[in-house]
Amino acid sequence: MDLDVFVTAHRAEWERLEHLLRRGRRLSGAEADELVALYQRTATHLSLVQSTAPDPMITTRLTQLVARARATVTGTRRATWRDAVRFLTAGFPAAVYLSRRWWIPTAVLSTLLAAVIGWWVGAHPEIQSAIGAPDELRQMTRPGGEYETYYSSHPAASFAAQVWTNNAQAAAMCLVLGAFLCLPVIWVLFMNVLNLGVGIGLMSSAGRLDTFLGLILPHGLLELTAVFVAAGTGLRLGWTLIDPGPYSRRTAMAQRGRAALGMAIGLALVLFVSGLIEGFVTPSGLPTWARIAIGIAAELLFLVYVYVLGGRAARAGEVGDVEAADRSAELPTAA
Repeated sequence: MDLDVFVTAHRAEWERLEHLLRRGRRLSGAEADELVALYQRTATHLSLVQSTAPDPMITTRLTQLVARARATVTGTRRATWRDAVRFLTAGFPAAVYLSRRWWIPTAVLSTLLAAVIGWWVGAHPEIQSAIGAPDELRQMTRPGGEYETYYSSHPAASFAAQVWTNNAQAAAMCLVLGAFLCLPVIWVLFMNVLNLGVGIGLMSSAGRLDTFLGLILPHGLLELTAVFVAAGTGLRLGWTLIDPGPYSRRTAMAQRGRAALGMAIGLALVLFVSGLIEGFVTPSGLPTWARIAIGIAAELLFLVYVYVLGGRAARAGEVGDVEAADRSAELPTAA
C-alpha cells in the first residue's frame, strides 16, 4: 500500500471526524450518524495502516482519533455493583481457572523444591552452620523460639494487616513482572520457596517439624496457593510476550494484562482472608488439628470457588477480561 496516496485519499475524512468531535454534543441527528460512520471507517483505516504500513506518526494520529471518537460514540460508563458482582462470581474465578495449566505445575514444582531444600538443610549440619551460628539456630527453633513467637509478636489485627500487605505486594510483583520474560517472577517465587524450605529443614533438624507445620498450614495453604496463582499468571503473561498465539502480540498482551490486573485485585482479597487466619487463627489457643482444619477448609472453599464458578464461567466464554463493550475494537489484520 502506498501510504502517501492512502493519506491523501482519506485525510478529508479524518479532518471531518476531528471537526465533529470538537463540536461535542452540538450535533444534529444527521451529523451524529456521520460521526459514527466516520469513526468506523477511521478504525478500519487504522487497522490497515498498522498491518501494512505502520508509520509511527500516522498510527499515533489515527489511534488518538479513534479513541476520542469511540469515547464520544459509546460514552463513559461508571462502575456499578453489577460489575463487582460479575467480577467476583465470573471474571476472577474464570481467570484463575483458565490459568490452571500454569499455576498448578508451579505449585507442584515449588512444593517439591521446598521439600528438597528442607531435606538438604535438615540432613546437612554444615549447611545449617552456614545459615547461622548454633546459638542463633537454637533461639529460632526451641520451644517458644522465634518461629513460634513470630505469629504472636504483634496484636492480631495489626499483624494480619502487615501480613496481608506484604503478601499482596509479592503477588502483585509476580503479576506485573511477568511481562519481563518471566525471569523476575521465577526469582520472587524461588525466594519464597527458599524461605519455606529453610524453615522446614531447621525445624526438622530440631525434631519440631510437627510444630512448624502446625503453624504454617492453617494460613499457608491458602496463602501459598494465592502466590502460586500469581506466579503462574505472571509466567503466562511473560510467555504471551514470546508466543501470543492467534492474536497480535499487542492484542494478546492487552487481554492477558487486563486479566492479570483483575487477578491482582482478586488475589488481594484471597490474601486478606489468609492474613486474617494468620493473625487470628494461627497464634490462637485452638488445638493444632482445629487450626489445620480451618486452613484446609479455606483452601477447599477457594478451589471449589475456582473450579465450580470459574469453570462454569469459562465454559460460557468468560476470560477474566473487561466486558466486550468496554474493550477496544479489534479488526482483522492482514496476514
